[in-house]
Amino acid sequence: MRVDRQAGRQAGRRQAGRQAGRQAGRQAGRQAGRQAGRQAGRQAGRQAGRQAGRQAGRQAGRQAGRQAGRQAGRQAGR
Repeated sequence: MRVDRQAGRQAGRRQAGRQAGRQAGRQAGRQAGRQAGRQAGRQAGRQAGRQAGRQAGRQAGRQAGRQAGRQAGRQAGR
């Protein structure tokens, strides 16, 4: 009787520990995922901004060069 009760108590304790561990693991995983997502988003945003800036600069330079060439041609023709 006493042995059975002790075994039951031990089994209950073991299951409770297992469940607590599972929940803690799940929460830790969720938090880690959230943080990783935030960091990845930040990095992606930074990279996208850098690339957009580079492209905009290139396009602006091309347009300025074209306009300068057109103006120089007009002036030379005059």
